[in-house]
Amino acid sequence: MESSGSSKAKSITGGEAELKLCDAESKRAGWNTFPFITGAMALLMLAGTGWMTNLIVYLIQEFHVNRIDAAQIYNVVNGCFCLLPILSAIIADSVLGCFLVASVSSSIASLGIVLLSLTATLNSLRPKPCGNNKSSSCKDPSNLQFAVLYTGIVLSTLGVSGVRFTIASFGANQFESQKDQSTFFNWFFFAQYAGYILSSTLIVYIEDSVSWALGYWLCVAVNLIGLVVFIVGNRYYRHETPQGSPLLSLARVLVASFRKRKLQLPLISDEFYYGPHGLNKEVDVPPKRNFRFLNRAAVKADGDTKSDYSIAKPWRLCSVQQVEDLKSVIKMIPLWSSAIFLSTPIAVQGSMTVLQALTMDRHLGPHFMIPAASVLVMIMISGLVSLALIDRLGSSFPLWKKLIGSPPTVFHRIGVGHLLNVLGLIVSALIESRRLRTAHLHHLQNVNNPTVPMSALWLFPQLILVGIGEAFHLPGQVSLYFQEFPANLSNSATAMVAATIGISYYLSTVLVDLVRRSTGWLPENLNNGRLDCLYWLLAGMGMANFGYYLVCAKLYKIKDGSSNSGLPMSDDVGESKMRS
Repeated sequence: MESSGSSKAKSITGGEAELKLCDAESKRAGWNTFPFITGAMALLMLAGTGWMTNLIVYLIQEFHVNRIDAAQIYNVVNGCFCLLPILSAIIADSVLGCFLVASVSSSIASLGIVLLSLTATLNSLRPKPCGNNKSSSCKDPSNLQFAVLYTGIVLSTLGVSGVRFTIASFGANQFESQKDQSTFFNWFFFAQYAGYILSSTLIVYIEDSVSWALGYWLCVAVNLIGLVVFIVGNRYYRHETPQGSPLLSLARVLVASFRKRKLQLPLISDEFYYGPHGLNKEVDVPPKRNFRFLNRAAVKADGDTKSDYSIAKPWRLCSVQQVEDLKSVIKMIPLWSSAIFLSTPIAVQGSMTVLQALTMDRHLGPHFMIPAASVLVMIMISGLVSLALIDRLGSSFPLWKKLIGSPPTVFHRIGVGHLLNVLGLIVSALIESRRLRTAHLHHLQNVNNPTVPMSALWLFPQLILVGIGEAFHLPGQVSLYFQEFPANLSNSATAMVAATIGISYYLSTVLVDLVRRSTGWLPENLNNGRLDCLYWLLAGMGMANFGYYLVCAKLYKIKDGSSNSGLPMSDDVGESKMRS
């Protein structure tokens, strides 16, 4: 009897342990993780963009950097901010996982912002202030001061970049249904934008009007709190084993096709590799004849496969499906390149608008002055309002239907974005012409750092147009890539847009440097220059790029081979993916 009772007790104990285990598992993933992931993202973005948004002003005022050079540095940092997340995503997918990459990146960001805070706190780490506002009396920073400054910028940029996409992907992996994922992404990016807006207003105001040191140390504190919030939620997270980045499979196709470039293409389909199961082919037809040089990557050769028919040499043999995936990406390159040339003028416009604001009257009443970097928040605000309106209107647009005769497609949406941004550049040129006339009227051409008696609120119309344009073309691009990319590469759609913006920032630095070397449009004192001419040049380039986009869109064939009108702007699947 005692033995029987003991056995029953063990059974009950075992059952309770199993129930506790099931209960613990039920608390993992899902909406339990939501407050930790979105809260961490909002805090990390608040800290990351808090120093980045005001970087131009900090370099000019505290390190005596030339105004155009400061704008160039700002564009390079923003380029890294958009391109480096792709590298962090590859590392997370292939080796470390999203949680570890995001945690390490946040720690690196904290270290970088600490260095920036030290440059703002310790007088020995920045040059002495200029005397009497004359550039001739400004002392250049020492090599040590520049080293600490740029090390802080590099580490901060690396850290913030490593957080953005990895936390987004990590959060999406906590949900099973597409509906929950779509809802998560909506709130996740709302938290990210809220952090950006708060940093562009509150943090920037503290840096400009109270103390650079206080603003930067506040960024350090917020970044550390965000890291703690993210790590505390670890008990609720579901971790997935890295399976390898799909972007690497595209690289393997390129390498394999180059290594087999002298190989004769076979005439029968059985000589191509279709997958590890041989007969259960992923694609039951030979590779298509477009981009035929890539088909060699799928040709089987001696030693390419193992006894179980799996690939023995991944960089010498790829499946037909992998080859076709790369072809579908290559087919998108012309449209993608038109987006690069669309974003390049926007990058130039953003940095130059901050320089314009520095020369204008930014007072709102007798006691408040708008920080120069804060004017850019109008792009985000107008973009968010426009997105909400577009989302509510959907594909109805009665005026559009009257003019075109059919509902708008994603191609139409992107095209409208092109035209709105050209219009924004034209408005920028007209506003700058008025600012220059006002400066000349008051004889401010030869005055160092003058304030032109013209309100900085005049800059808002051009920024509002940029925001509305982005509400059209950026989601339109993501939606197009999601619908046209292979299923296993759908998550790379956001990376494509990020790469577009990142490359455009680098191209903008090249363009500005070329204009500065070949013309007199961009001197240190903008009142002596012709920034309006640069805007007119960008508007002309924008119109030429719009024509290029129209040609690319006209020639493009969607997956099913029909015309591009088959991609409605409000496609349910496209819209839910677009928001992610």
